[in-house]
Amino acid sequence: MTTSIPDVIDVIDVVDATVALAPGHPTWALRRQREKVVAATQGSHDAMFSPAVEGLTVQERLLVALHACRVSKADSLAAQYRDRLVAEGAGEPLIAAVDAGEPVADARLQAVLAFTGKLIQRPIEGDRAAVQSLADSGLSTPAIVAMSQLIAFLSYQIRLAAGLQALAAAEVSA
Repeated sequence: MTTSIPDVIDVIDVVDATVALAPGHPTWALRRQREKVVAATQGSHDAMFSPAVEGLTVQERLLVALHACRVSKADSLAAQYRDRLVAEGAGEPLIAAVDAGEPVADARLQAVLAFTGKLIQRPIEGDRAAVQSLADSGLSTPAIVAMSQLIAFLSYQIRLAAGLQALAAAEVSA
C-alpha cells in the first residue's frame, strides 16, 4: 500500500518551520520527493535532543546547536534553538552569552562550545588534543561521541536549511 505525502507529514518539522515551508509551496513539495530523507532528518533531530542521551543535558545540546548556528550565521535555525532553550528553562543570560559568542562561566560548557566552533568552522582542528580537552573538562567517551554526532548532524541541518531557503527565495523572486 502506498501512502500519499499529505498523510505522511501532517506536522511541520524543524526544517520546514525554519525555512517557512508548508504544503502548497513548490520547495515543500520538492523536499517531499524523498520522504524517507525528510523523516530521517526529523528523526535524527528528535534523537539528538532526546532526554535519553547520556552525558550531556538537553540544555547543553541545545546550547551547542545555538552556538553552531551562530558561527554558521544560520539565524532562522538559531531562533528555533533559542526558543527551545527558553522552553527548557535555560537562563536568559546564558542564552544571550552563547548567542553573542561571549565566554560562559562554566568551564565544561566553555570547552564544549570551543570544540563545537572548531568542528563547525575548522574541522581539521578536531584532533586528538581537541577531544582530550573535552575529556579533561569531564565529558565521558560516550558523551564526546554523542556531542560529535550532534555537531555533524547540525552541520547537515544548517546546510539543508540554507539550501532550502535559497530555493524558497528563488521561488518568490521568479
